[in-house]
Amino acid sequence: MRAIYAVLLLLTLAACDKNEVGDVSLGVFTTKDIKLDAIVDPVVTGVTCHVSSIEANLNLSDPSDSSIACRQTGPISAAMIAQIDKSKNGEVLFTKSKSIFFKSMKIRRIFDAQNQTLMYLSYSTKETSGSFKHSLSTVPLWGTEAYGVVKVPN
Repeated sequence: MRAIYAVLLLLTLAACDKNEVGDVSLGVFTTKDIKLDAIVDPVVTGVTCHVSSIEANLNLSDPSDSSIACRQTGPISAAMIAQIDKSKNGEVLFTKSKSIFFKSMKIRRIFDAQNQTLMYLSYSTKETSGSFKHSLSTVPLWGTEAYGVVKVPN
């Protein structure tokens, strides 16, 4: 009996996510829910991304599909842009486990200097149905203090 309570407690705690801002059930006869997370960029704190993904409770693996929408929700300064990784790979801001078999969903920030835009990519780290599932959202720097501070290399 204690083992059952321990498993239920672990499932309850696993469902608690400090980033979660929404939870939509997909119906009475399914254990799948759409989870909505809000993620504030840890360096460019004026950007918030909302990510939706499906959690399949009681399954060993969640579906790989996700969607992301990022918007400017506060000031974006030149000092913030100076601190970010400007390589073509960018940097991972967030990781969420989607399986006990090493599959995860990641959010990566990449800076497009030529267009003065921050790109946020949500993607699965495991191929599903012949493709890696991904979604992209962009936040232009136009109208912010940071616009034009980083020059495009010739």
